[in-house]
Amino acid sequence: MGARIMIVEMLPALTFYTLASIAVAAAFMVIAARNPVHSVMYLITTFFSAAGLFVLMGAEFLALLLVMVYVGAVAVLFLFVVMMLDVDFVEMKQGFLQYLPIGGVVACVLLTEMILVGAASLVNPSEGVKYAPDGTSNIEAIGNVLYTEYAFFFEAVGLILLVAMVGAIVLTLRKREGVKKQNVAAQIARTRAGGVELVDIKPGEGIGS
Repeated sequence: MGARIMIVEMLPALTFYTLASIAVAAAFMVIAARNPVHSVMYLITTFFSAAGLFVLMGAEFLALLLVMVYVGAVAVLFLFVVMMLDVDFVEMKQGFLQYLPIGGVVACVLLTEMILVGAASLVNPSEGVKYAPDGTSNIEAIGNVLYTEYAFFFEAVGLILLVAMVGAIVLTLRKREGVKKQNVAAQIARTRAGGVELVDIKPGEGIGS
């Protein structure tokens, strides 16, 4: 019974050191791996481990930002990398199975981290969501400040990110011969006279005949 109580008390510390070790190792593998797909998977592991550490610290807002913004944006980042490196999609699809082992390992690591964080929160609930003296959570407190006192700066950051996204799309856009490109102005200016042609085909003169 005493050993069980000791393990329960050591679970938050064990979870912290486990997540910290995985985050450091995965961050090192991001720059050490030669395969860009493996680097992205290690980057996801790093962000997820850091999010778990934030949950243990009671900063669930930062944890949500890491998971929803950074991990969610990794797919877009990988898309830009593929577009800029001009990777052969046919070859990538043929070698899809070789990424399954590393993908399975990353999935198992993320599942283990979620179990550890959940168990640590159940064992020591005081380390979970932090509340202000008036009873509001830190997410609600941050939202009240962010959308009132710093609303202008929040909107400015959104505009800067929009400009960066448009710039990245423009930089990766390539003009290739033989590839049809959409002309929005021509589509809007199109009229019925220029888009519809009435043809009187006599019986027996069709394409099938």
